[in-house]
Amino acid sequence: MEAKCIVKYVRISQMKVEVVLDLIRGKNVNEAFAILRYTPKDAAEVIEKALKSAVANAENNLNLDVNSLYVSDVSTGAGPTLKRFRPHAQGRAFKIKKRTSHITLVVKERS
Repeated sequence: MEAKCIVKYVRISQMKVEVVLDLIRGKNVNEAFAILRYTPKDAAEVIEKALKSAVANAENNLNLDVNSLYVSDVSTGAGPTLKRFRPHAQGRAFKIKKRTSHITLVVKERS
C-alpha cells in the first residue's frame, strides 16, 4: 500500500528541488520531517507540506500506521516555463526564464 501526493506548478526550478529531494529519499517519515525542518532551502518548505499531505493520505484514506511509513519514491519534473523580457543595451531584450516544477512524493509502510 502506498500513499502519494503530487504538487504542481511550484515556482522553483527542477534542479533546486532535486537537491532537497535527494536528502529525504528512502528515509523514515519522522526523520524526513526533521531533515526538512532544518534545511535552509526554499524548496524544503514546499516538500514538507507535500510530505504532510502524503502522510495524511496514508493515515486517513488507507489506514496505515504513521510510525512505520517511509519515503519510498520522490521525483520532480519540469513544469511550464514563464518567459519574461528585460531591456538590455542598445535596444535589445534579455530573456528571463522563470522555471516551474511538479513534485511527486510517495510514502509506503515498512513491512
